[in-house]
Parts: sequence; structure tokens; C-alpha cells
Amino acid sequence: MNNSTIHRYLIATRYAVSEQMRNHTALILLIVFVPLWYYLFWIVVPDAALPFHFHATNVLLLVNGRDISLLTAGLNAITLIIGFMFFSSTRKNTAFDHRLILSGYPQSVLILAKLTALVVVAAAVSLYTSVVLFAFWRPSSLPLVWLGFFSSALAYGTFGLLLGVLVRGELEGFFLIIMVSLMDTSLQNPFGNPLANKDFLMWFPSYAPTQFVVGGAFGQTPPWLYLLYSLAWPFAFALIGLAIFWWKTRARKVRTLPSGEQAYAPLPGVSSTR
Repeated sequence: MNNSTIHRYLIATRYAVSEQMRNHTALILLIVFVPLWYYLFWIVVPDAALPFHFHATNVLLLVNGRDISLLTAGLNAITLIIGFMFFSSTRKNTAFDHRLILSGYPQSVLILAKLTALVVVAAAVSLYTSVVLFAFWRPSSLPLVWLGFFSSALAYGTFGLLLGVLVRGELEGFFLIIMVSLMDTSLQNPFGNPLANKDFLMWFPSYAPTQFVVGGAFGQTPPWLYLLYSLAWPFAFALIGLAIFWWKTRARKVRTLPSGEQAYAPLPGVSSTR
């Protein structure tokens, strides 16, 4: 990229990140909801052993039910908040982005800036959620927990982006994010779902992140292959969402008049003179 393109990219990225920081509702949810959500699970879920199918080694682990519920609570909080943030910003700013592109701003630069902002915000939200988890429970490896949270945040950030360009109504988008997130993360928890060992769960976005988080949190061998698997959903959501964004914001060809023709039509009742 030349200097002009880099400058435009940095400006667009800074705007995209600051747009998320101005979402006060999401920030309040992040600061208040995450620790409250952890606390509710900590006092409600009993401290008892539960079986969990760890696919990385194909063994049935006996894990602490309260601890694994805290992990799924963190995943649930992240998926809801990051999904809301990028659904709201994408839906609100698509028309403005279209005007920027019509004014000459490169489409590719805007798309790259959106992806960069998604990675930055997902990393920050995941880090905060991981640090707050440390106040309730000390997992074996906090960095591995953060990586698992981060991969899930990428999945639902791109899901929010996809809904932002696909769904017309705000209520429909919020409903889809809530329902998909609740079903996805709750079905991964063996405390709320005794059938959490079933193979069909591997098709859910939070399946691979949950497997990776459990491996890192309970001292098992980190299933790095599952971290790679967890990128499949973000890649698919981003590919479809950005393709729709590109189609909606493309600068269509403008028909220009041949040289020498009148550039405007005369008003009714006004004769045209040369």
C-alpha cells in the first residue's frame, strides 16, 4: 500500500474503533453485566463434579461443574456483547460507508479497517472477560482461556456484522443474536445440558472455542487444532457479510453525457438558449 492508502486505512480504522467506544450501552453491559453474570453462576451452580467429553483426547473428563459453568458464562457474555456491538454499528453506518465510497474512498480500505477494528475490539473484550473470571476462579492458564474467548468473540463479531448488512429490523437482529448465543453456549455446558457430550454440538460456533478453553483452563494438553477449527465460523460469517457489504456499498457506474450536450434539463416553462 502507498502512503495515501495507509493513511486512509489508519483513519478508517481509528473511526471504526472509536465508533465502538462510543457505544455506551455496550460498554456498560461489558463493565457491569460480565462480573454480575459470573457472580450469579458462582452462587447458583453447585461445586460438584460433572462429566465433559474432551474431544481433543477423546476422553470423558470429570470437571468442576461451577468452574465449567463460569467458562460458558464468559463465552455467553462475550458472544452477546460483541454480537450486539457489531450488529448495531454495521447497521447504522452502512449508508455512511456507501457515501464515503461514492466520494472516492476505496472499498477495500474500509473493509480492511472494519476487520482490524473487529480484531482489536474482540481482543479487548475477551481480555476483560478473562481477567474478571480470575476474580472468581483461577484456571490453569489464563492466556489459553483468553485465546478461546477471543476466537468465540471473532465468531459472534462477524455474525453481528453479517446481520447488520442482512437484517432490516433492529429487533430481528437482536433477537437472532440472543437466541443463537443462548442456545449455542448453554448446550456446551454439561450442567445445563446433560447431553453436552453429543457429536452434533460440533456444528455450533462455540463448540471449538469451548473445547480449547476447557483444555487450557483444566490443565489438559492445549488442543491447538481446535483453535484452528474455531476460525471456520468467523471466516464464513465475514466472507458472506463483507460480500453483502461490498455489494450494497459499491460505487455503481454513473452515466455521463457526451461532450457538448447540455449538462442539465431546463425547468418547465423556461426556454433554453445557447
